[in-house]
Amino acid sequence: MVEKFFWADAIAEKIIKERQKAKPLASSSKRGQTKGKKKEYVCASGISPSGVIHIGNFREVITTDLVVRALKDKGKKVRFIYSWDDFDRFRKIPSHVPKDHEKYIGRPLSDVPSVSGKGSYAEDNEKPFEKSLEKVGIKPKFIRQSLMNKKCKYAKLIKKALENVDKIRKILNKYRKEPLKKDWLPVEVYCEKCKKDSTKIKNIDGYFIEYECECGFKNKIDYRKAGVVKLKWRVDWPARWAYEKVDFEPGGIDHSVYGGSFMTGKEIAKIFDYEFPIYTFYEWVRIKGGKEFSSSKGNVLTLDEVEEVYESEVLRYIFVSTRPNKGFQISFDADVIKIYEDFDRLEEGYYKDELDPQQRRIYELSKLDIAKKKPERTSFRHLITLVQTGKKTDKKGKERSEKVKNWLGKYAPDSFKFEVQKKIKFPFKGKEKEALIELKKILKTEKLTEEELFNGFYEICEKVSIKNKEFFRAAYLAIIGKEKGPRLASLILMIGKEKIVKLLEQVG
Repeated sequence: MVEKFFWADAIAEKIIKERQKAKPLASSSKRGQTKGKKKEYVCASGISPSGVIHIGNFREVITTDLVVRALKDKGKKVRFIYSWDDFDRFRKIPSHVPKDHEKYIGRPLSDVPSVSGKGSYAEDNEKPFEKSLEKVGIKPKFIRQSLMNKKCKYAKLIKKALENVDKIRKILNKYRKEPLKKDWLPVEVYCEKCKKDSTKIKNIDGYFIEYECECGFKNKIDYRKAGVVKLKWRVDWPARWAYEKVDFEPGGIDHSVYGGSFMTGKEIAKIFDYEFPIYTFYEWVRIKGGKEFSSSKGNVLTLDEVEEVYESEVLRYIFVSTRPNKGFQISFDADVIKIYEDFDRLEEGYYKDELDPQQRRIYELSKLDIAKKKPERTSFRHLITLVQTGKKTDKKGKERSEKVKNWLGKYAPDSFKFEVQKKIKFPFKGKEKEALIELKKILKTEKLTEEELFNGFYEICEKVSIKNKEFFRAAYLAIIGKEKGPRLASLILMIGKEKIVKLLEQVG
């Protein structure tokens, strides 16, 4: 049974319907409509740039992007924000980072020097991902939380959290095996001298906090002016929902479990006078073969690396065609060919008006723009042969040819790789030699279609009484040095009859 709405459209419908009832943060009423029909919807995504941003992280941002597209297709104005949580502390040293960086543990990620020496460690991870997103048509408004906090944008929210610390602690304790201590506070302070979070809060009075650091520094600050105070994650997330007036945000399954940060965030949001956003959880993405992602261990596959093999539209298609709550694997083996074929078939069906509403929507959201006429495509499978026979493609096929080259160079199984031989390396005798000589004769024919050449193979087999399998094996060994390969007639014509004739002259 075909669903009434594609999943992103269904979420968009839910947002429009339910967010009319959402409460705004009183102190931020200028940021949008208070109740009733909204003038602008806010969809959010984000991550801490604590390590290399991998393809698994991409699932969150494209999930948000698809809902943004769905809302816009319904004529709604949308603000798409992506938060870099670069005010989070630097916790541990990833494998690709020098051990000397250990001295920066405890600082905000934005205040840790870049490994390259230019900019910050956070930027090392942020900038490549931002550029990769542009290639797949995703252009959110990036918000660096280090700047937001250093500019004291959340001072009123921090004050509200501190005034309601008992309520927040009670909410969190409902889902904890060990309750938080009575002196627990929902904030952290970075030392103004050493920049680390090795501080202890001694006193709080309204907007004023007294603290002392393990480095020996101590001070009394007004956190409306000193941007060194940060809300802890489980409080920070719902506070930002309120500040940005977020209507939709997805989250990984780790945030979505019972007692997870979304569950506690829903309750804490009420303290900030805000109704939590529409939410959907997304399952993990894996690489076929069972590779697990770990930014800290450097065991990751980046969006850039995936884009080396998959065209933007095909990459989007992989994610669009799978509901967020379904896990899947990104393939780099022979399945790459099938994925391209599935996309090409979907595209052909779209322009022939043969798709059901769900399939049409998958194609529309996979594309960066819809052309009036069907784009001309050369199949990925065909390009595997073209690329390896040295044939050039036109401008339209150039991008896909590059993807094929990258796939062949990094991931393709050996069975798909071949090299056109310059010398015959095998001592052909008997019927095999006879068959190859007959093949040479046929190729000297001036005009020869692929079908005529194909039929000629079987005429050779009959003439020299050689089994079909033995003939094809001999031909492939002579031409590409392997027992199997692409369709033989097509391969020969791609390479060029003259070249094959010249090669077969060496047989006899």
